[in-house]
Amino acid sequence: MFGLLLLVLRRSAWPVLLSAVRERERRLEQQIAEAERNRAEAAALLEEHKKLLAHAKGEAQDILNKAKAVAEKEREALLAKAREEYEQLLARARKEIADEKQKALLALRREAVDLSIAAAAKLIDATLDSEANRRLVMEYLETLAPQR
Repeated sequence: MFGLLLLVLRRSAWPVLLSAVRERERRLEQQIAEAERNRAEAAALLEEHKKLLAHAKGEAQDILNKAKAVAEKEREALLAKAREEYEQLLARARKEIADEKQKALLALRREAVDLSIAAAAKLIDATLDSEANRRLVMEYLETLAPQR
């Protein structure tokens, strides 16, 4: 009886079970193949992403280096401009000091001439032409100036 059941099952159920198992095996192989393709595609995308990220980092570093270089050049230009303005201001101050010194010396000479004339006039008790006396004393002082 068991043999008869086995024979009936073998003829009617066995081909159906066998085809179901083969179909299941075929679907599993397809899923494994698709999973392998997806894994390879994901690995390729990951590699491409890494390359793009490395490239972006390189570009960012280049931009940063260029910005630093531009900032350094700008800093140097500003320092050079500040030094130039300082030198111009210093030169102008020195010129003004020299001009004021010359004015003070000239005023001092005039005062010395006026005092000398006044002293000489008192000493000789004579009234001489003030302008002529001033010219004489100035000429005398000018001859003394190169000797210093």
